[in-house]
Amino acid sequence: MALTKEEDIQMMLVCKTHLGTRNCDYRMKRYVFRRTVDGIHIIHLGKAWEKLMVAARMIVAIENPSDILIASQRPYGSRAVLKFSQYTGASPAAGRWTPGTLTNQITTKYMEPRLLIVTDPRTDHQSIKEAAYASIPVIALCDTDSPLENVDVAIPANNKGKESIALLYWLLAREVLYLRGTISRSQAWDVMVDSFFWRDPEELMQQEEMDQGWGNDWTAKPEQNWEGAQGGGNWDDTTNAAGDASWDAPAGGDDWSAPAAGGNQNW
Repeated sequence: MALTKEEDIQMMLVCKTHLGTRNCDYRMKRYVFRRTVDGIHIIHLGKAWEKLMVAARMIVAIENPSDILIASQRPYGSRAVLKFSQYTGASPAAGRWTPGTLTNQITTKYMEPRLLIVTDPRTDHQSIKEAAYASIPVIALCDTDSPLENVDVAIPANNKGKESIALLYWLLAREVLYLRGTISRSQAWDVMVDSFFWRDPEELMQQEEMDQGWGNDWTAKPEQNWEGAQGGGNWDDTTNAAGDASWDAPAGGDDWSAPAAGGNQNW
């Protein structure tokens, strides 16, 4: 387990999970390791990893996985939310949150989950407020400036970078599968972290164009073979008939020093 923790923290460092913001909420000071010269707060990754393990045990304690609602209004977390739901069986709510989802029973998307997971307490404040009305526990990815009202389990981490969000959900999903016994701890999870990364739709369109062969390299120069060009001939070839001709002889055999045919005329 210690080796797994070290590897996970190394991945967190690569994905910049430890980078907070310049502002710090007084309730998040306990998770701050130190502050850089630029004023950016550094998050204690050991505590972040421990809170991830606590959150995974809360998720496993719920018998029906569909009773877990995971929401993200932040675009960077939408793909990670859908992937997390795919592997753990939770109910995703990516994109805009419909007000009244947890409180208004006449809405078409009314839900009664037993646990709510949000990506950012500031952007997902509506879902957290409704969960408080319905007495639903909340797990949230909290940056150093995130408000902690009505948040039961705060996972201190960078919730503004797409790599950091994807890695946190990947670690959470892997730990849930470990605790459920779906995969063994002796073997690594065969799902890559890259599948949780959010990708820009424009980048996807460019990739599709490249795959279909539309993205030609217009800067590449066409290959030209001058040796086989029509009518070009071989300039080094002196075996042709014209090669025996003398360049000293006048063209056409005419003598330009001779007087013209009408030479008797006086100009």
